[in-house]
Amino acid sequence: MCASRLLKHTVNRHHLLCFSILPLRGMEKTADPATVSAFFPCKLFFSGRVECTSGTMKKIVVKKRHSVRKGQGQDLLIRLAEQIGASSDLFRAEMIEVLETNADVSLYMVHKKPLLMDTGNWTFPTLKGAVQYPFPERRVTVDTGAIPYVVNGADIMRPGIVAVTDDVKVNEPVQIVDERHGKPLAIGIALFDAPAMRASKAGKMVKMFHHVGDEIWNMEI
Repeated sequence: MCASRLLKHTVNRHHLLCFSILPLRGMEKTADPATVSAFFPCKLFFSGRVECTSGTMKKIVVKKRHSVRKGQGQDLLIRLAEQIGASSDLFRAEMIEVLETNADVSLYMVHKKPLLMDTGNWTFPTLKGAVQYPFPERRVTVDTGAIPYVVNGADIMRPGIVAVTDDVKVNEPVQIVDERHGKPLAIGIALFDAPAMRASKAGKMVKMFHHVGDEIWNMEI
């Protein structure tokens, strides 16, 4: 658990991100209003309190787990390569397990950790997977001021975005990373292709899908 109130993120010995949020009291006087207002559904109150109203997942219950056949594992990696190219090799393993859960997304264990997920439409690393095995593809980079909103589950709005990789495609998954360290903060669904996202001046660019502290992150195995 993070006890510090500084705006930072580090990787602990288990390679999991530990986030904490800068105190926001007085921020209404100093923060860029565009940044503060852009990250709806998070609301900043004059007391310094922040409220985020993004959708929540039901608690994920793992019923059982079992290894997938070699052919199924290869198919999974092919689907992953459709999203992140050669970086899919980072997730190769002698044994890949699937978790049977009550979630709408399929979760896969690589090296005994839930590092991959599949919605039926796409396969992509979980946030823990992106942290464990950093990859350069499908990145939307946000500025420091956006971090408190992103880690609380807010959708990504145009004012907080500083860079977008060319391979970002509409309706496909992306990783949200911070500008300073390039560390993954969340996984979202792009609402525009990269050129359109760069050309936009305002509006929602990425819908939040999975972030630190949500049910996928906190799933007990």
